[in-house]
Amino acid sequence: MSATPATPLLDTVDTPDDLRKLQPSQLRQLADELRHEMISAVGQTGGHLGSGLGVVELTVAIHYVFNTPDDRLVWDVGHQAYPHKILTGRRSRIRTLRQGGGLSGFTKRSESEYDPFGTAHSSTSISAALGFAVANKLAGKPGKGIAVIGDGAMSAGMAYEAMNNAEAAGNRLIVILNDNDMSIAPPVGGLSAYLARLVSSGPFLGLRDTLRKISRRLPEPLHKAAKKTDEFARGLAMGGTLFEELGFYYVGPIDGHNLDQLIPILENVRDAAEGPCLIHVVTQKGKGYAPAEAAADKYHGVQKFDVITGEQVKSAGGPPSYTNVFAQALVAEAARDDKICAITAAMPSGTGLDKFAATYPERSFDVGIAEQHAVTFAAGLAAQGMRPFCAIYSTFLQRAYDQVVHDVAIQNLPVRFAIDRAGLVGADGATHAGSFDVTYLATLPNMVVMAAADEAELVHMTHTAALHDSGPIAFRYPRGNGVGVPLPEVPQRLEIGKGRVVREGTKVALLSLGTRLAEALKAADQLDAKGLSTTVADLRFAKPLDSELIRRLMATHEVIVTMEEGAIGGLGAHVLTLASDEGLTDAGLKIRTMRLPDVFQDQDSPEKQYDDAGLNAAQIVETVLKALRHNSAGVNEARA
Repeated sequence: MSATPATPLLDTVDTPDDLRKLQPSQLRQLADELRHEMISAVGQTGGHLGSGLGVVELTVAIHYVFNTPDDRLVWDVGHQAYPHKILTGRRSRIRTLRQGGGLSGFTKRSESEYDPFGTAHSSTSISAALGFAVANKLAGKPGKGIAVIGDGAMSAGMAYEAMNNAEAAGNRLIVILNDNDMSIAPPVGGLSAYLARLVSSGPFLGLRDTLRKISRRLPEPLHKAAKKTDEFARGLAMGGTLFEELGFYYVGPIDGHNLDQLIPILENVRDAAEGPCLIHVVTQKGKGYAPAEAAADKYHGVQKFDVITGEQVKSAGGPPSYTNVFAQALVAEAARDDKICAITAAMPSGTGLDKFAATYPERSFDVGIAEQHAVTFAAGLAAQGMRPFCAIYSTFLQRAYDQVVHDVAIQNLPVRFAIDRAGLVGADGATHAGSFDVTYLATLPNMVVMAAADEAELVHMTHTAALHDSGPIAFRYPRGNGVGVPLPEVPQRLEIGKGRVVREGTKVALLSLGTRLAEALKAADQLDAKGLSTTVADLRFAKPLDSELIRRLMATHEVIVTMEEGAIGGLGAHVLTLASDEGLTDAGLKIRTMRLPDVFQDQDSPEKQYDDAGLNAAQIVETVLKALRHNSAGVNEARA
C-alpha cells in the first residue's frame, strides 16, 4: 500500500506565527514550496517576478527570526514582497495580484497589518523603518524597524540621508541590503559567511564593547587609533567601511539563499546590544526559476506566462507604444542636432532611452534612482548650451519638484521634460499613476506644458521641444499603445500656446487635452446624432493656453466642456480662471470640467479606470446633456 503524501508545509502556514512553529530543518522545504507558489501565481496574473524570487529565503528567515508584525518590516521596493504576502495571510488572494479589487502589486497599509508602510517608490524604507524604531524607543516598546532595501535603491540620496540619522534608533534599526546585482560584493564564500557570523555573535560584540569602553579611558590619540584599527580590520576582511562611517555596524556579505547562514546571523543581530546594524545579503534575481535566472531583465516584470516553458503571453500587437514613438523621434532629433542629450533615472528601457543610448552612448546618461539629481544635472547641461531631454515617469518626477521649480523654472533654463506614464496606468495603481503633472507644472511661471493627443502629435511635440530654447518645456504622454494614426515623415514645429480644431460645430464645444481626444470625437458623434452640433478642439497646451481659441469657442457655443487625464487644478482650472478673469461667463455660458476624481484610484484595467473616472464618451455626452437640462430649467424658472 502506498504512503499518503505529506501535507505541504506551506498549507500549514497562514501567518508568521505558524511559520515560527516549524523546525529550522523544515525551512528549506517551505522556501521551495513558497517559490513554486509565487511562480504559479505570477504566471496567471503577471507582475514583478525576478525580484520576489530572489528574496524567498530572506523572507522566510526574517519572519522566522523576528516578531512581525510587532517588529515592523518595510520592503523597498514593495514589488519584491509577493512571497511576504503569501506568508502573511494573503495566499488565498495571491492570484488577484494587480487585478481590479485584488491585492496590490506593492505593500499597502490598508491591506494587512504586516504591511506597516506603503513602498511603491524606491529608497524610502530606511527613513520609514527609522521612524518606527524611534517611535518604539520613545514609547518604551521593544519592536524593531527592519528595512529590506535593494542595491539599486541605494543609488538614491534619501537612503543615505536616513542612514546618517540612524544613530537615534540605537539597536532597534536593522537594514538588510539586498545586493542582487553583485554590484557591491565579490562572490560570497564560506569564509565571508563565517566572518559575518563571528562578528555578529554575542561574544564578539560583548568583547568589542568591553574593549571600546577601555579604549575610551585611553588618551584621545590612542582612543582614536583603537577605533580606526577595529573598523579597518573588519573593513579589510569584509568591506562595509562606508556604512561604518554612517554609524552602522556592518555584517556581511552573506549568501541570501543559504538559510543555515541567514538564520543564525539574523538571530545574532536581533539580540545584539549594538546600535543600528546593516546586514549585507547577496541574492540572485529570478533564483530557482531557470528562465528568470537566464534573463533577469526580461523577467523583472512580466506578462502572464507559461510556467513550464517561461514563454510570456504576447500582446496582440497594433500601433507602436508612445514610449517607442518618443524614443525614435528623439533619436531622429539627435541626428540633426549634436547638442541634444538624454537623461533617465534608472529607467532606460521604461522610457525608451535605451534606444537613444545604443545610438548616442556619449550623450546618454542613466543617473540611477536619483530624480532630483537628474533634473539639476539637466539644468546644468542646459545652462552650458546643451539641449537636454529629461525623460522621467510622471509619478517619479514628483520626487524632483523642488529642483524643477528652483533649478529650472526660476532660472528659465531650457530643460525638456518628456513625461511618460501620464494619466492612469492600470495594474500599477495609484502609486504609479501620472495624475498630477499638469497641475504641478502648469502653475509655474516660464513653464510650457503640452499633452499629446496621439502618436503623431507626440512626434511633433518632441520636435517642438528640441527647438524650444527660451525656457523649460514639458510634454506628457500615456503608457501603452497609440491610437493608430500614421506617423509624420517630417515633424512639425508647433506654435507655442496654439491648439487646433479637429471638428467644427455650433452648440457644444469639447476642449480636450491629451489622449481623451478619441473619446471626445466619439462623444461628438453621439451628440450630433441627438441634434447637438459639436466642436472638438485639441488644445495641445495646458500652458500657455490658446486664449484666442477659447474666447472664440466661448462666444459662439452654449456649452463648453474641458477634459483631461489629470487631477483637479489642471486644464479645467486654467480655463475657468481665464473665463472668470475676462468675464466670459456673464452671458449664461455653461462650462463644465472633466478630470480625474479626487481620489487615489486602485489598480484595474486602464479602460475600467477611465470609465470609473467618468472620462469616456458616454460620460462626456451625459455631462453635456446635464448642462443643457440645467440651462433649460433655469430659463423656464425665469420665464415663470
